[in-house]
Amino acid sequence: MTKDWKASLERKRERKDEAFADKRRSPLSEEELASFEGLSYYPPDELYRFEVSLHEHDEKETVTVGTSTGGETDYLRWGEFRIDIGDEEVVVQAYKSEADDDRFWIPFRDATSGEETYGAGRYIDLEEEKHENDGVWVLDFNESYNPTCAYSERYECPLPPAENRLEVPIEAGEKSYR
Repeated sequence: MTKDWKASLERKRERKDEAFADKRRSPLSEEELASFEGLSYYPPDELYRFEVSLHEHDEKETVTVGTSTGGETDYLRWGEFRIDIGDEEVVVQAYKSEADDDRFWIPFRDATSGEETYGAGRYIDLEEEKHENDGVWVLDFNESYNPTCAYSERYECPLPPAENRLEVPIEAGEKSYR
């Protein structure tokens, strides 16, 4: 199992690098593409991979989230994951764009934001059909990624709400591009 998820993660990272190197699909400028050698990641680390239950909220509150361009967008706060990172208990909220959406969006900032990772935060996407049996999800911070606005100001990205600003460092996933 350990080897499989690491190999799968490395394949995803290779595919992302290939997409970023393709000028038809890349958010990078032509100048940046000329010197692009791949994105930077933390090495895969099992300490940031959790098999955990989603604690679904009884009431799905609408949360208005600011964006990188000063706009706003709404999400439904669907549930939360409760995990331990080091000696800290951490609660991470999971959101949906719409009630019938089949995936969760988990935006977060952590103690690495603005230092080793993108200052505005990173995202994890979870698809409902890919979760484990019996309501167990794989919440893998190794799969966290930068939003497109980390690469170009042409993009508008939602920012992590204050409730997902974590005090602990998450030394997993994608690092800062520049």
